[in-house]
Amino acid sequence: MAKQTRILIAKPGLDGHDRGAKYIARALKDNGYEVIYTGIRQTPENIVQTAIQEDVDFVGLSLLSGAHNELFPKIVELLREQDAEDIIVFGGGVIPEKDIPALKEKGIAEIFTSGTPIKEVIDFIENKSN
Repeated sequence: MAKQTRILIAKPGLDGHDRGAKYIARALKDNGYEVIYTGIRQTPENIVQTAIQEDVDFVGLSLLSGAHNELFPKIVELLREQDAEDIIVFGGGVIPEKDIPALKEKGIAEIFTSGTPIKEVIDFIENKSN
């Protein structure tokens, strides 16, 4: 039997709005993925520790507070420091288009802005899983 894809959905920083993260977590679970949701107000260190402990394939970050340019790359950096750079990081939320290229340069595999159809997220995961 093939290993089920495991995805950690996390809310880094002080952002307390989790409706989008919960929607993504539920939609991914409904599409057959094993999903772990960390809840709100997680530190980058906690997210990385959980990702490693849970042996996930992906970390999906959700942020609305505007701290994505600091927090998303920090998580990628911490994963590298823990020799866990094989975990694919993607992000979503209220992220200005102008910030997306720099985030990708810093190791975020993909950014999904508000309103992205769940099919696009699933297609991304399927393409990266193969």
